[in-house]
Amino acid sequence: MTTLATAAGRFTFPGTQLSVNRMGYGAMQLAGPHVMGPPKDRPEALAVLREALALGIDHIDTSDFYGPHVTNALLHEALAPYPRNLVLVSKIGAWRDAQGGWNLRRDAEFLRQSVLDNLTRLGLEQMEIVNLRMGGPEDDIATPMKTMRALQDEGLIGHIGVSTVSAEQLRIARDIAPVICVQNQYNLAHREDDAMIDALAEEGIAYVPYFPLGGFTPLQSAKLDSIAADMGVSPQQAALAWLLARSPNILVIPGTSRRAHLRDNIAAAGLRFSPEQKAALDAL
Repeated sequence: MTTLATAAGRFTFPGTQLSVNRMGYGAMQLAGPHVMGPPKDRPEALAVLREALALGIDHIDTSDFYGPHVTNALLHEALAPYPRNLVLVSKIGAWRDAQGGWNLRRDAEFLRQSVLDNLTRLGLEQMEIVNLRMGGPEDDIATPMKTMRALQDEGLIGHIGVSTVSAEQLRIARDIAPVICVQNQYNLAHREDDAMIDALAEEGIAYVPYFPLGGFTPLQSAKLDSIAADMGVSPQQAALAWLLARSPNILVIPGTSRRAHLRDNIAAAGLRFSPEQKAALDAL
């Protein structure tokens, strides 16, 4: 069985002692259909989390609005008391309505309560990293970032990340508080952040792509399929391996609710491309 001992390499978040395997795990898919309600197979969901740690995962991405409240409750049930090396990262700035809608909200009262809700359900006194979720390049990031800084000063947040941000929003955010990671949409087919990734790599800041396999519209590429077939792996594994090969500051957090799929994802950390294969994927 593949483990993560050295396959993907490690990353240390800037200005911290937090070191993680570059192959992590995203907990969103543990919730029910459309990320609402309980998992379809609760015992399997709990087993996935336990096996993830057994195989070397030490970076888990979650949020209290997944479910809502479902993934954090599962994490606590499956893994508490948490290993000292486990880095749990949450996201705030949104909430789910009864119809399954994704609603953004970033006033100070809501952000503070969101952090407290994460802490309560995870059974923690401090969130090591919390990402502030924005909605687009036109959003005011300065005001909620001041709240994030206050929550950090209070000790409820250890470190701050930002999600779904433009380069200009990131600049504004970093003027208010240190930012140790950026979580934006990025994959083989969605490459708008290439320049940002390279700039962050120069400063040692983590870039964590969400929807690494396309999200709700899975990646479709004949070239990817062909290269994966030549390597004897799935297109999904090749796409994850490409992200890890793209830049040393990229951390991947693919999600799954099945142990077999978890093992496949972890195996992707050990894949290596020939120069020709890498160039062909880079050109997509």
